Amino acid sequence: MCKEIRTKTRINLITLLLSEAYSKKPMKGEYENMSITSDLIRGHTDTIILARLVDGDNYGYEINKSIQQRTCGDYELKEATLYTAFRRLEQAGHISSYWGDENTGARRRYYSITDSGRDTFTHLISEWETAKKMIDNLIKTEMEAEKNGG
Repeated sequence: MCKEIRTKTRINLITLLLSEAYSKKPMKGEYENMSITSDLIRGHTDTIILARLVDGDNYGYEINKSIQQRTCGDYELKEATLYTAFRRLEQAGHISSYWGDENTGARRRYYSITDSGRDTFTHLISEWETAKKMIDNLIKTEMEAEKNGG
């Protein structure tokens, strides 16, 4: 799967992060030829987090680990960014949190998506698809457009 992704644009990495269609774990380092700037992904942090919570409740470390796995270890959210996003999403009513009752190890704060969060996630995915199509059209060369009939 990662070999196919290596040849795609930077934008497709975000699509991978947001897509539930990719269920297999990619191989470590498969994105290493891509130079992803945090600016490109920064505006989609909430969407990425909500996407991870659609599958079920989870805690920060595991969410970040999932992001790393889906990008073959080439991208991770900084801890401050992750927990700032959690606070923002919780204050907006898109997620809720609760303390786990682990018997061993550190106590974990779990996050779950709310109905409002699911609606927001659907809306953000729609916005992403629209923006992706627009950017694809803007960066497509005239030769590519003629070849593809668009």
